[in-house]
This record gives sequence, structure tokens and C-alpha cells, in this order.
Amino acid sequence: MAARRVFPTAAKIASGTPADRDRAIDVIRIVSLAGVVVGHTVMATSIITDGVFWWGNLLTTSVLFQSLTWIFQIMPLFFFAGVAASVSSYRAGGSWGGWLLKRCTRLYRPVFYYLAFWVLALTVLRHVLPVHVYEPVAGISIQLLWFLGAYVLVLAAVPLAAHLGTVPRFVAAVSAVYLTVALVDVVRVSGGPSALGYVNLVAWLIPGMFGAAYRRRLLTIRAALLLSAATFAVNLALVWFGPYQPSLVGIEAPGLKNMTPPSLLLAGHAIMLCALAIAAAPGIAGWARRPRIWRLVVIGTTGAMTLYLWHLPALLGVHLVFDYLGLARWPGQPHFFALGLAQLAVMAVLVSALFLVLRPLENRPLPLWDGGGVAKSGLRSAAVGGLLCTAGAATLASAGWGLKDQGIQCIVVMVLALIAARGLAGADQRKLDALAPELSPTLRGTG
Repeated sequence: MAARRVFPTAAKIASGTPADRDRAIDVIRIVSLAGVVVGHTVMATSIITDGVFWWGNLLTTSVLFQSLTWIFQIMPLFFFAGVAASVSSYRAGGSWGGWLLKRCTRLYRPVFYYLAFWVLALTVLRHVLPVHVYEPVAGISIQLLWFLGAYVLVLAAVPLAAHLGTVPRFVAAVSAVYLTVALVDVVRVSGGPSALGYVNLVAWLIPGMFGAAYRRRLLTIRAALLLSAATFAVNLALVWFGPYQPSLVGIEAPGLKNMTPPSLLLAGHAIMLCALAIAAAPGIAGWARRPRIWRLVVIGTTGAMTLYLWHLPALLGVHLVFDYLGLARWPGQPHFFALGLAQLAVMAVLVSALFLVLRPLENRPLPLWDGGGVAKSGLRSAAVGGLLCTAGAATLASAGWGLKDQGIQCIVVMVLALIAARGLAGADQRKLDALAPELSPTLRGTG
């Protein structure tokens, strides 16, 4: 009954859903983020010894767990779904900066609250926790923002993806990025400069291009299945014969890391997942037409950033409490699996409560931030878009340090770039709304 009072009913959501709404994309988007939350909760380990907080991961303990990342590393699907949902709203010759600002407005709105929380929390924790407990917590605090930074940069490239209207263009673009990543990996393995590896951030454009291809219906189900199977075979060969770690999440282990920066294996994984998503989309869309399922999807989608961001403070808090109670969930410690189940149950309650309380902040206009617009292309539009790209790059870089050291500098650059972009855009909500098709009130902002 409480849920019905807080969230719209299935009937109300159904009545507010446009007939042409692509439900598969919404399912893929929220499932990918929910998978990240569950994966982090299950895999995270920690212990405090001699006043030092060790934050670990089960992936380092077993090749089997590392292999499971081929199932649970589904973040490329969020990029795929995000571009698929938004590419049609971009109009060639329109305001690129205004279009990007509309999306960044919603994406960064909950981030401002999140950063405010961490600034306050870390100010308190700095005087409460031992230095070698505080430092790791500060470093982990905004780790998840890497995704937001990368996603903003992928969205900034949507005008290019929008031009992939034919199969030859699509194949050429994906191949060019894939081969670029391969070439950089060859240099990395050969002992070349490590900084060159960050050229491989272009790998995140691949799921975006697949999202555009899906919207343009460039791949049939049969072609998508064949591509997915072929890429999976290539990925297996890369691990078996190549220098790559089996884990698709970065860990300290022998072999070339796949996540930071992205590797050829991760690029291939993105191709495999996105092709599989295209093949499965019709079935997913049919399943999502069930009223109760669609209600859950819409509720989740309209609070996706809340779910993604706030599960990390909850997870860190749970581990710190358990560790200080002498119940560390760490390989080799007593009752390891029982503690894992207990933490999973506690996290389910905490994340649900945080979602219930904080989801409205994600959907409520933020004074001085919401309402900006650039209606026409030109220098101002380009400047706004450039500033948003700067903010995205700074957001991505900040994840490497957290809210300490150079991470603080990155966050300052991010905030200043966002303020400058919003100030340059000015206030013109009517022109902003004209940049994209209007959605129903229930689904507004989820595209």
C-alpha cells in the first residue's frame, strides 16, 4: 500500500506511456545498473587490520569469479541504451550544446546532492576515523563517477553516431574504433608509453554506435546473433592466446588490464553484448508490456542515477560497521558466506530506503541548474558543448583519486565547467523543450 502511495500505479503509468515507447531500451538500461549494484555488493570484501582499511574484491581470489565478469560487466549496455534512447532527438544542424545540456541537466542533478553528502561526510569522518581508514574511504567515495564522465563524452558524440545511417558506415565506424584499440594495445604490450592507453577510451563509443544502429534498424536479429557469437569466439581467443586478464573489471593480477583504460577485450565484449541486446530486444519489449513489469521498469528508470550513485555509500557503511564489529567479510575469515548473505540483506533494505527517499531529488528541478537552453547552433552552442565535455572529462578523471589529492582538483574543474556551461546557456526552458520530442509526464526525463 505504501508503494502505491509513493509511486504511480500500473494503470497510471500505462496511460502515460506513448504507444511507440521502446520498452526494451528502458529494461536494458535499468537492468544494467541493477546488475552493477548487485555485482558490487556480492563481490566487495573488506577488513581493518592494524588500523588500515583494506577494500578488496572476490575477483582476485578465483579465475571462476573473474570469468563471471563476462556476465556481470554489463555497463556497455547502459551506453547502448542511452544512445538508442536519445539519438533520434538530435536534429542535424540543431544546437549540439543545447541538446547535450538537456541530457547533462538530468544526469548531473543528483550528482550535486551526492557530492554535497560526501563533502560533509568526509569532513566528519576525517576527525573520526584513523588516517589509514579515512584515506581509502575518501578514495572510493566518488569512484562510480567514471561512468558518468564516460557517458557524457559518449553522448557528446551522438551527432556523429547519428550519421551512421547505413550498414557500410556503421561497419566502417565500429571497425575503425576496434582497430584503433587493437593498435594501442599492441603498443601497450610492447612497452610503449602508458599514457597512450587512454586513447582507448574511444572504445566506449562502440556501444553508442550500436545504439544508433539499433535505432536505425541496421542489424537484423540473425545478423546480430551471428555477430555476437563471432565476437565471443574472438574474445575467448584473445584471453587464451593473448596477454589479457580474464576479468573484465580491473584487478591486480597478471596480464593486461581490461577496464582502465579499456582494452580490445572490453571493446569486443561491448560488441558482443550490444549485438545480443539487439537480437533480444523484441522479446524484451514483449515481456515489458506486462503492466506490473512495466511499472517496476519505469519506477527504476526514473531513479536510475539514484540507485547507481547511492548504493556505494551504503556498501561502504555496511562494510565499515561489520569490520568494526569484528565481522569482516574477507577471504579466509570465519563465516564468510553467512556474512555475505547478511550484508546482501542489509544492503537490500538500505538501498531500497535510499531509493525511496532520494529518488524525488533526481526528478525535481534544481534551482539555478535546471532550465537552461541554447536554441540555435553556433559559437555559443559549441562553447556550451565544449564546457560540458570538459566537465565530463574531469568527472572521469576524478574517479582515479576520489575526493582527495588530484581528485579534488578534478571535481573543482567539473563544477566550474558545469557552472560556466549553464551560465552561458542562459534561461530559456521553452526553447530547451523544443530540442527534443515531449514525453509523457510519467516518463519525462528518462530518454
